[in-house]
Amino acid sequence: MKLGLLIDLDTCVGCHACATACKEWNGASSVSGPLSDYQPFGAEPSGVWLNRVRHYEVGDYPASKTINFPMSCLHCEDADCVSVCPTGASYKRADGIVLVDQDKCMGCNLCAWACPYGARELDQSTGTMKKCTLCVDRIYDVLLPPEDRQPACVMACPTHARMFGDFDDPHSEVSRVSAERGGFGLLPELGYAPVNRYLPPREPKPLPGVDDARALLERGLASLASPVIRR
Repeated sequence: MKLGLLIDLDTCVGCHACATACKEWNGASSVSGPLSDYQPFGAEPSGVWLNRVRHYEVGDYPASKTINFPMSCLHCEDADCVSVCPTGASYKRADGIVLVDQDKCMGCNLCAWACPYGARELDQSTGTMKKCTLCVDRIYDVLLPPEDRQPACVMACPTHARMFGDFDDPHSEVSRVSAERGGFGLLPELGYAPVNRYLPPREPKPLPGVDDARALLERGLASLASPVIRR
């Protein structure tokens, strides 16, 4: 198995619902322990987040487009964060999920330096490394209805820009949609083979020119001026 996320960059609106749902679900009862906040009500609040959304502007005005780019652990097949861990705290499961054993982690930061995606954060309160778990405690919870056994970020996305499934199964929805839409992994040249995939944004539609706008306006005015037939 290769469990992972498929994220549609054309549909994501950057609302941060995935990030806040992740923060809420991974509370005191999660496999990573609580995600600490630092001075949450102070002048410079900060804290540990397992999922963050970046924003980029691509193209030239007026055909430019804002790309909202969610980032979390990509659960690489050949994960250097696992290889460099001196205590064995970072490990990869048979289902493809990369986790951190909080009891073994000593907060040396080697895994964070080895990760080119910036997907790990050191919790200053606990002195241990935190990262996306794909909500492993949720997706295998037999007490939940099958449709709810998905990561919290997938459940919370209002535009359905996130999908979860097994990329090792060519017939799964994530594999099928990724193949149809040209899903890609980040920095493939590094050889880490990230499991998570992104669907590329579609080309932005050009704005109508002056003549097109005038024609649309005239057509609209004509429809308003046409007589209404009453029966």
